[in-house]
Amino acid sequence: MTRWLYLVATLTFCLIVFGGFVRLSRAGLSIVEWNPVAGVLPPIGQDAWQVEFAKYQQSPEFRLVNFDMTMDGYRRIFYIEWAHRLIARLAGLAVVLPLAVFLWRGTVPRAQSGLFIGIALLFGVQGLLGWLMVRSGLLDTPAVSHYRLTIHLLMALLLLAVALWAGMNRDATIGPEVRRAGSTAISRLALALIGVVVLQIAYGGLVAGLKAGHVSSTWPLMGGAWVPAGLFGSMGAVIGHAPTVHWIHRWLAFVVLGGTAWLLVAGRAATVSAGARRAIRLVASFVAVQVVLGVAVIWLHVPFVLALLHQAMGLATFTALLVVNHRLLRQDATA
Repeated sequence: MTRWLYLVATLTFCLIVFGGFVRLSRAGLSIVEWNPVAGVLPPIGQDAWQVEFAKYQQSPEFRLVNFDMTMDGYRRIFYIEWAHRLIARLAGLAVVLPLAVFLWRGTVPRAQSGLFIGIALLFGVQGLLGWLMVRSGLLDTPAVSHYRLTIHLLMALLLLAVALWAGMNRDATIGPEVRRAGSTAISRLALALIGVVVLQIAYGGLVAGLKAGHVSSTWPLMGGAWVPAGLFGSMGAVIGHAPTVHWIHRWLAFVVLGGTAWLLVAGRAATVSAGARRAIRLVASFVAVQVVLGVAVIWLHVPFVLALLHQAMGLATFTALLVVNHRLLRQDATA
């Protein structure tokens, strides 16, 4: 079961990164229908491709953005999104089938089965949320709802966190639980920091959905000012106005950086396991790289590779912080 839980966490991590690749490739709206069974295979033959292309030509993205796209161009973006959906289907099977075997054999005690079934159901909910997100970009505007994109991202973080935490709880290399959860300053600091990181990742989702990364290519000033006029004209601006979302995301990164520096200093002074110290140092390294990547993405006008690395590093930071929080609440047997 421990390996299964780590597999679910790993698959979720990879799907989030691949989802970022799909978004940056602008391929996410290329398939305008959700066919869980028939959609496993791509179109076969010229006639089948013409049918799919005709469906895409009715979408807002083709009519307003890609009106001059050729069949070859369509095949390229179609295959990217098709691969994304195929990998998600295969990942779903890798989650459900082993769990079904575990339940049938009685490997999972009945009293604990709720957690594992819940993880599998959450994986399925992610697929539904993904389609609802895509569907929002097939109605009137050639862009998915930035709210749905962010919800989809946050639910993926929840799935990753639950699976990884449950896996670490069962990991034989981690020692028995110690009763100091939330009772030390450093454990509270680590918990607060992961909360800020989740908020920052949520703002990353809003930035992606609003394409707010293109609002400004200067740093540290934005539009020639530290705080451009009109950023906070309404309450809704903090989650719906591209320049405001961009500004919050760029400076919230330094709140994360400051919190990480604090955690690094506190980890040296407090009595924590060697495993916790290693995890804290890893988080500090990830955050430092992430800030550099973020500034580079702004300066270089959101280049594809750097933007994807920026997303992956943010996810790696979240994952490493989960390990930190777990190590601070449990004694590391390998310490």
